Amino acid sequence: MIKTEHLSKRYKALTAVDDVSFQVGPGEVLGFLGPNGAGKTTTMRMLAGFIAPTAGTASICGHDIGTDPLAAKASLGYLPEGAPTYGEMSVRAFLDFIADLRHLEGGRRRERLDYVIGRLQLQSVLGQTIDTLSKGFRRRVGLAQALLHDPPVLILDEPTDGLDPNQKHEVRTLIGEMASNKIIVISTHILEEVEAVCTRAIIIARGRIVADDTPAALAARSESKRLDEVFRAITV
Repeated sequence: MIKTEHLSKRYKALTAVDDVSFQVGPGEVLGFLGPNGAGKTTTMRMLAGFIAPTAGTASICGHDIGTDPLAAKASLGYLPEGAPTYGEMSVRAFLDFIADLRHLEGGRRRERLDYVIGRLQLQSVLGQTIDTLSKGFRRRVGLAQALLHDPPVLILDEPTDGLDPNQKHEVRTLIGEMASNKIIVISTHILEEVEAVCTRAIIIARGRIVADDTPAALAARSESKRLDEVFRAITV
């Protein structure tokens, strides 16, 4: 599972994440919600081992991100905000590079490359350099690298950002297909996405968790049964 205990991150006078604790188990799709600057991306970066917490701990599949980072990262597929990649590389070369980093070889390597290329419809751009791709295709390449080694845990920061409506539907369908045998955490500002694919939602504001429940239970807190109204009310 994913487990955080009293996770905090401070930048001098600014506390970006403040004493955050939660667990996510197999089969859960957790939507991580909050207004801009709430601490969503900072929390995800700490979970992925990109930045170190100021206080507290986090673990992926039993591996502490601070004391056992290689094992934690091996269990994890991470799509960061903006999906940074090597712009001068072709899509094919980049995915081959990620396959090397993930120690994929032989038939397993071919199987996983074929899967992510086909599932994310990248065949037409394999020869293009990444910096010539549209935002939507760059996002799909970012998703492909996160999925390539078939990790048990996925942390996806705004996975449908930049995608057109059809592509958003395809990615949400993919998340639904993977949900039964993976732990998935997605950060999003699209409330309909939470209602469509998430089994649970955590709302964070000013670096602290202010709600943790199913999307339906959260929506039921308002008279109109609308998640957006609840979100506005508790993040003000």
